[in-house]
Parts: sequence; C-alpha cells; structure tokens
Amino acid sequence: MGIQFRKRKKYGPLILHFTENGFSSWSFKIGRWSWNSNTRAHRVDLPGPLSWKQDKSRA
Repeated sequence: MGIQFRKRKKYGPLILHFTENGFSSWSFKIGRWSWNSNTRAHRVDLPGPLSWKQDKSRA
C-alpha cells in the first residue's frame, strides 16, 4: 500500500478536501449534521461511535 496525500481546510462550517491531484470535494457541517458534495449524502453524528447516513441517488 502506498502513501496517500490528503488535506482538509476548514473555513467555519465549510470544509474543503484536497488530494495529491488538487481539489477533491467540499462538505458542509453544522452541529451534528453534515453533507458531502462527492457522496451527496447527509450524515448525522449520534452519541458514541455511531452515525446515521442517508445516501442521495445520482440520476
């Protein structure tokens, strides 16, 4: 397995994700709720190590 470069920049609720090829995706997080532009999924952090995720279909 090779080494992968991953970087996150956080600007308030907006998070930008970068890889070795440059910009990858962005996400938005408010409190326990978050949304990712790459997976187009909503996620809610639950107590402990649990989370709930709702995938959005790509039509």
